[in-house]
Amino acid sequence: MVQQPSSVWWGSEQVPLAKRGGVVTIGNFDGVHLGHRALLAAARELAGDRDVVAYTFDPSPRDVMVPGHGVPRIQATDDRVDLLRRQGADQVVVEAFTPEFATQEPEAFARDVLQRRLGATGCVLGYDFRFGRGRRGDAELLRRVLDIPVRVVDPVYLGPAPISSTRVRAAVAEGRIREATACLGRPHVLNGLVVRGQEIGRMLGFPTANLALSTELRPPLGVYAVRVMHEGRSWRGVANYGVRPTVDASGSATFEVHVLDFTGDLYGLHLEVELVERLRAERAFSSRDELVEQIARDSEHAREALDA
Repeated sequence: MVQQPSSVWWGSEQVPLAKRGGVVTIGNFDGVHLGHRALLAAARELAGDRDVVAYTFDPSPRDVMVPGHGVPRIQATDDRVDLLRRQGADQVVVEAFTPEFATQEPEAFARDVLQRRLGATGCVLGYDFRFGRGRRGDAELLRRVLDIPVRVVDPVYLGPAPISSTRVRAAVAEGRIREATACLGRPHVLNGLVVRGQEIGRMLGFPTANLALSTELRPPLGVYAVRVMHEGRSWRGVANYGVRPTVDASGSATFEVHVLDFTGDLYGLHLEVELVERLRAERAFSSRDELVEQIARDSEHAREALDA
């Protein structure tokens, strides 16, 4: 878990008087993709020497409003907060989203949260952002109720379609890894703790780190070129996410990474794995020898993809 600085507030009521008065940009910010970064840049331009405040929610409003029909998060809340800070937010406010919170009239939200608790001197919203009961709240309402400058940021396009968290989720889930990277402005990261597995990779001559993944948004089963990171160090790798049909009859999916040009013990470490490229789908092989030959080819293809 990322250690959060003192300028991260878990609830708008926690913001001290001395930290109020910034320009607030509001959103879920899942993934902190290029569209979100445009909001932060617009907020910085409007703020001048005032603070940029990213105001976000946990859990996701969709998870609360449509129970059981939520979507996988691109990143955990702590990682989202950390990335918002690194992309220019001076403060991050994480508001608990509850059914009661969702029923607020937009005028009440504007006055109670934005004006009283945050002391907002300006707001920046995405082109499709709505808030409050019945989604009645918009930029015009904020201008009318608060009498502060409110900017609306146009969508950021990649090709013919706008960048969105929905688009990123679809790209990762369907294995379009390079599209997801382009939308995010960075690779999608899978986080996990290295746990002991069956050590089949070691027996085949390709030792692997078996990760218990904590990231919700995952790619389809297959083989991937990846970068593996831990405490500032980075290695190239090839990952298999699948049920290992050639050697394992359990049918349960695992995420295993063979770290290239690495010797050592990774057990018990928390690793971050960047997805770079999908190399192929998972498939069964007629023998272990055929599998070993394919793993060797996958390793070389991963090197090529990572060096490109």
